[in-house]
Amino acid sequence: MFITFEGVEGCGKTTQAQLLAGTLESRGQRTFLTREPGGATISERIRAVLLDPASESMEPWTEALLYEAARAQFVAEVVKPRLAAGYIVICDRYADSTLAYQGYGRGLSLDTLRTLNEIAMTGTVPDLTLLVDVSVQNGLARRHRGGDVNRLDLAGDAFHERVRNGYDVLAREDPIRWRKIDGTGDIASVEAAIWAQVVPLVARLSAATR
Repeated sequence: MFITFEGVEGCGKTTQAQLLAGTLESRGQRTFLTREPGGATISERIRAVLLDPASESMEPWTEALLYEAARAQFVAEVVKPRLAAGYIVICDRYADSTLAYQGYGRGLSLDTLRTLNEIAMTGTVPDLTLLVDVSVQNGLARRHRGGDVNRLDLAGDAFHERVRNGYDVLAREDPIRWRKIDGTGDIASVEAAIWAQVVPLVARLSAATR
């Protein structure tokens, strides 16, 4: 099973992905937690370039193609082998981030980005995507309080509003795969809301492997 987390900067998805992985592990599920961009050595090197504030002059298509290059390596080296070995793979961001950030945020062609995603993913589509939703102001405030600010955090409120609206469109286009979670509550309440969406999938997985 392949579960991905999405959302604007500072939405809390990274914390929730870690919590979900821990819960699944405690219930006896073989679970692998990873992230995008990154997750593999080459992909992590690309991530460093993408998120470095010193890369401020990066062109939007350069950005998009670097994400896709990192993704192609990540899927081949990390995701596919773990899924084949029977793991539940939980990923902090995946291909939908490219549609939200480079498509809706940067204004690049969604059709072209979808084609590039298909090339990089080689058919590896999430079974469930959890969209942790908070306002842009709330999310960026959390990020700045944490002091870990990257190049995308500095893109401006208007950019991040377009990203958030893009996520909303993507979630409405595919309500079977996507689940929108209110991320404004405390960590425990958000965790409970996410678990309620994951339980049916885990039950079906357990039944299928008996």
